[in-house]
Amino acid sequence: FAVLREIGVDTGGSNVQFAINPVDGRMIVIEMNPRVSRSSALASKATGFPIAKVAAKLAVGFTLDELSNDITDGQTPASFEPSIDYVVTKVPRFAFEKFPQADSHLTTQMKSVGEVMAIGRSFQESFQKALRGLEVGVDGLDPITTDVDAIKKELGAPKSDRIWYLGDAFRIGMTVEEIFEISKIDPWFLAQIEDLIKREKALQGKHIADLDKNALYQLKRAGFSDLRL
Repeated sequence: FAVLREIGVDTGGSNVQFAINPVDGRMIVIEMNPRVSRSSALASKATGFPIAKVAAKLAVGFTLDELSNDITDGQTPASFEPSIDYVVTKVPRFAFEKFPQADSHLTTQMKSVGEVMAIGRSFQESFQKALRGLEVGVDGLDPITTDVDAIKKELGAPKSDRIWYLGDAFRIGMTVEEIFEISKIDPWFLAQIEDLIKREKALQGKHIADLDKNALYQLKRAGFSDLRL
């Protein structure tokens, strides 16, 4: 709210993005849009809350308690925060292949040309759906290389394709702790990716006909596509 007041936004829609240092908790503002933006559209799709509609009504003088909540068919006011029972994953789409002179290292500067959004009952499901939705010729955590030095080098450099090197790192036997020390990616996310690779390895040498109903169900819940299986 302090950011909005500093900019001078009294009502309507705005989005503020922060970056947090996981070591010391230092927080910095990396973006502030005093309008309904792409992030607002994403949040609306993810939650079902009509941000643009509510923002427009607030701008003309309504208050949140005067507006009904469309999600609950008007049973609650718009001030009630949406509650969801699914996971939404947003993955940026980069196009560095079209700009060979551009620095592909990711910083606080926006370098994506778009994004995809995926919904699933778990992070793993929505994550793998999002990777496929990028339309970059992958069907999940497709392998890139088995070169140990190349993998470690890529893990330490935040680039658009680092996510696939995480999968390769687990395939060559690296642990969550080792990858965290190099990449500084939160161990929770690393553990989720490690589990996907373990499931993948367990399938090696098997045919789809070898899987029973429960095994196939668990794999689909983890986001594996028919083609990937």
